[in-house]
Amino acid sequence: MHEKPHPFKPLPEDWERALVIVAHPDDVEYGAAGAIARWTGQGKSISYVMVTSGEAGIDGLHPDECRALREAEEVESARIVGVDSVEFLGFPDGILTYGLELRAAIARVVRQHRPEIVITGNFRDSFGPGALNQADHIATGRAVLDGVRDAGNRWIFPEQLVDGLEPWGGVRAVWAAGSPEGRHAVDVTETFDVGVASLEAHDAYIKGLGWEGWSARDFLEGILRQGGARMGSTYAAAFEVYSLIWGGTDED
Repeated sequence: MHEKPHPFKPLPEDWERALVIVAHPDDVEYGAAGAIARWTGQGKSISYVMVTSGEAGIDGLHPDECRALREAEEVESARIVGVDSVEFLGFPDGILTYGLELRAAIARVVRQHRPEIVITGNFRDSFGPGALNQADHIATGRAVLDGVRDAGNRWIFPEQLVDGLEPWGGVRAVWAAGSPEGRHAVDVTETFDVGVASLEAHDAYIKGLGWEGWSARDFLEGILRQGGARMGSTYAAAFEVYSLIWGGTDED
């Protein structure tokens, strides 16, 4: 017999600033956007950082054209959930590698934004049985964990500390959305429709993939209803929590 999954713990909401760092435009929208809408609705300040511009994402469109299209769709998608700050780091789509360059870029944006919570996407090897993860997601998530810690150490990437930029060690945790190892979640029942609209804003990209008959609403229902069943709500977005507080906390 299969064990019944443990109920999700609610994510803490006693924070004011978060920074979302993901590999591609649209990574946030496959489940986490409803949570972002909930939090911006509470008055929290949230900014987005895209490591790439997703320019290799549409087979029939040259990367130079695709880049502009996908950046515009992400800016609109962010606006729908109450985020007006979207930065693109310009790393090459599809061939991201974990390393010092990526860590340094992440440390810099963390020092600039000074968040309490950093949100990224699932960076485990898979999303579940038979659902292999993508290399860019894995490289980004690993670099986020290390870059966030680098940001608090003035002797790592010290060349960044000019023109008033200071180390920032105030990140309490990194939350990875959609991780199969997630034990926490947030109720997104009231913001589900906004999350759907945010994903639908990637219309040209989704059409470029050739997913005939694909429905953003049906896709998100399939994911978020599972989370809701483990949280006692209609819809919930799941996250894996990586505490950056020494010894961990009750949030783990």
